Amino acid sequence: MPAFSNRITQLFNIDYPIIQAGMVWASGWRLASAVSNAGGLGLIGSGSMNPDVLREHIRKCKTATSKPFGVNLPLLYSQIDKQVQIIIEEGVKIIFSSAGNPATWTSVLKEKGISVVHVVSSSKFAKKAEDAGCDAVVAEGFEAGGHNGREETTTFVLVPAVCEAVKIPVIAAGGIATGKQMLASMVLGAEGVQMGSRFVASEEASSHINFKQKVVEAKEGDTQLMMKKLTPVRLLKNDFFNEVQNAEQRGASVDEMKELLGRGRAKRGMFEGSLEDGELEIGQTSILIKDILPAAQIVKNVWQEFNEALSNQLLQA
Repeated sequence: MPAFSNRITQLFNIDYPIIQAGMVWASGWRLASAVSNAGGLGLIGSGSMNPDVLREHIRKCKTATSKPFGVNLPLLYSQIDKQVQIIIEEGVKIIFSSAGNPATWTSVLKEKGISVVHVVSSSKFAKKAEDAGCDAVVAEGFEAGGHNGREETTTFVLVPAVCEAVKIPVIAAGGIATGKQMLASMVLGAEGVQMGSRFVASEEASSHINFKQKVVEAKEGDTQLMMKKLTPVRLLKNDFFNEVQNAEQRGASVDEMKELLGRGRAKRGMFEGSLEDGELEIGQTSILIKDILPAAQIVKNVWQEFNEALSNQLLQA
């Protein structure tokens, strides 16, 4: 497949503007290195890792690939200072930050020669990320899996709004799993895409096979945004989902919701494969995912479909 050049591929020194999201319990060094080796950008998801585990994954990823890779860094993580120190010490050159104020760490990271991208759910936060010195932003729409924006702005509305608000490159995310969707995102102004759900259903993802299979089997309406009193998260419907929905309908307090969520609920569902009482975070685009593939094949398929869709549009023009 021929390489491609724009501001995103140049920023990360990658062949294709395809980024694998840093997902808790799914994106360890195996997945990140496989995506990077295939010409995209792999990200280690540090949100489920203590500092020592993060260091281990970074070192293993460096051994497994000579290509660029990055770390997804949730800024609200309790040991964020230790994680940042490890990232600097291990020479990671790309950070995708999320869930917090980008002004807190961006300047520190950039002083060390690290490219910083921040995940946003609105054009207002995209402008704040640009003002904080971020090199690019990920505009993540309401369709996305995992934690989400309260505004419920869809990707097709959010991406052009963010592109209009900032001058730095924009990466589209939320509801993207195919090359056709990638082309549509780039027509709207994005210069790359970040995909999570599609890479959950990959052979290298560290998520449990039970969870991967559940993603492949998902149908329309099987996911819904929940827990807006805490941090909004899109979940596959199961017994835990029903408990959350019942609690929200009766007006449960924030403390009650925290107690219901408890500790380790996401690990139980996505990593350990407990499909009924675990938290199963996934995007709406799961309905388009029909198979569990090697990560390299996913990158190849998406890029091939992108080019075929682009050629078809040019022929029809």
